[in-house]
Amino acid sequence: MLATLSVVIPIFGLVLAGYICRRTGVFGNAATAELNRFVVWLGLPALFFDVTASASWDDLYHPAFAAAFTLACLFVLFLVLILRVRTRGLADGSIDALNAAYPNSGYMGFPLGFLIFGPESYPLVTISAIITVCLLFGLTIVFVEIGIRDERRFWPMARSVTLSLIRNPLLVSPALGVLYAWSGLPMPKSAGAFLDLLGGAASPCALVALGTFMADDKTSDDRSGTGEVLLLTSLKLVLLPLAAWVLAYFVFEQPKQSADLAILLAALPTGTGPFMLAQYYGHAAAITARTILYSTLGSVVTISVLIYLLGYGG
Repeated sequence: MLATLSVVIPIFGLVLAGYICRRTGVFGNAATAELNRFVVWLGLPALFFDVTASASWDDLYHPAFAAAFTLACLFVLFLVLILRVRTRGLADGSIDALNAAYPNSGYMGFPLGFLIFGPESYPLVTISAIITVCLLFGLTIVFVEIGIRDERRFWPMARSVTLSLIRNPLLVSPALGVLYAWSGLPMPKSAGAFLDLLGGAASPCALVALGTFMADDKTSDDRSGTGEVLLLTSLKLVLLPLAAWVLAYFVFEQPKQSADLAILLAALPTGTGPFMLAQYYGHAAAITARTILYSTLGSVVTISVLIYLLGYGG
């Protein structure tokens, strides 16, 4: 549990810092919107581009791990989407689904993987980060864009959605990163340092923005959405790692350490990406914020139990 706490406590610290700064008036009324704008237009695009452009594809060739982790996430994503779209609509339902299927592998996966498996875990954690950044995030953006359109004729809606996707920095940046990686060009040191600095600010700023949102959100004190939040949190912390366990151990043959890491990464709490998306589109932000907090708190127990059950408790 101490290993999990050492990773989780800084997250709560950043959220608390944002909450206190907003409550005490250090941050103004526009703090959440401005921080979110920075993350969406600068921080996350830099991070997404850096992750995909700097990836060594030879080192990242772990098809069994990638398949187990990807299919587990997609299973939960589409399960929740099917369950929620009828009552919540496609836009809100898509963000709910992302909340249940989006592990915080970028911010928490690397330190947790290092603490348990050492630096050899980095390529596998990078794979999980690319999957969440490119696949899960990309699919959800497409679903949300379709859900917010009033147009229901196929070609006009397809044209409108395509134009929106082309202009979306959260989709364009990883696509450009993949193209850059395929080009084989080396990353200039100055450009790499720039991307590291800008991308490194994305997660902290997103967590501070989450805190300012919680300070402003008038629904956070009532219990109207608690059932929905608890359901999404349970699916994230229990169903997703369970699906990863079945796939990693019984479907895709791989070394035990690789399978165990897939399970632990799937068990990580909801990352800040869904909150940035919810704020950007103005859908399901309150439920998303609380799901991130609840799942992060709950993961202290669930990940600690998993570490023990998988045989790393010593």
